[in-house]
Amino acid sequence: MDIKIDRTTALVFDLDDTLYNEIEYLKSAYWYICSELTEKDTEILYNHVFSIYRNGDNPFLYLAEKYDVSIDHLIFQYRNHFPTIKPFPGVLELLQGIKKRQGKIGIVTDGRTVTQSNKLKALGIWNLIDCCIISESVGTEKPSKRNFKLIEKDLKVSKYYYFGDNFKKDFITPAYLGWHTVGLIDNGLNIHPNSCYNALNSPESLIRSFNEISVV
Repeated sequence: MDIKIDRTTALVFDLDDTLYNEIEYLKSAYWYICSELTEKDTEILYNHVFSIYRNGDNPFLYLAEKYDVSIDHLIFQYRNHFPTIKPFPGVLELLQGIKKRQGKIGIVTDGRTVTQSNKLKALGIWNLIDCCIISESVGTEKPSKRNFKLIEKDLKVSKYYYFGDNFKKDFITPAYLGWHTVGLIDNGLNIHPNSCYNALNSPESLIRSFNEISVV
């Protein structure tokens, strides 16, 4: 898929399960929490905690009882730790190509400001972003028009592309605003599988990897 980039073009991205797999954030957070609770048996505890999660139960309940810590404290650690995560293949090259051609880069993501900001910094792309809209910071979540109109107000370009993975909510408003929409197909690891694909909310284009995008 070729996208012509110049100073009148902006590529805007969702974050979780679009630029990286969110399950990696979860693993990073669980490892951090387990390492804070025990130095000697971190790996054993982590494996047990992750298996609890995979079984559909709440590992925080187990940790709170075993180590006599509050669930609120565990949640705080989960949300505020600086994660060890990597972007999907092709993401950095795409963003660098956009900047090289004087295009704009935006983020529209739901979540907490500290959490989402730390993710973007850990991915190594924070300094490439021209405008970042995080739901907690603006008080509205996708598919609210406000989140996307704030991008338009800031970037002031004539052509927008939005990349997302959630076929239930990601593409409703960008399509309404006349943006081009591109859906990233679930690689099988998405925390919230995008099996809710339907004709009403479907993106214009589908990709399996950012390596399929060429900026020209």
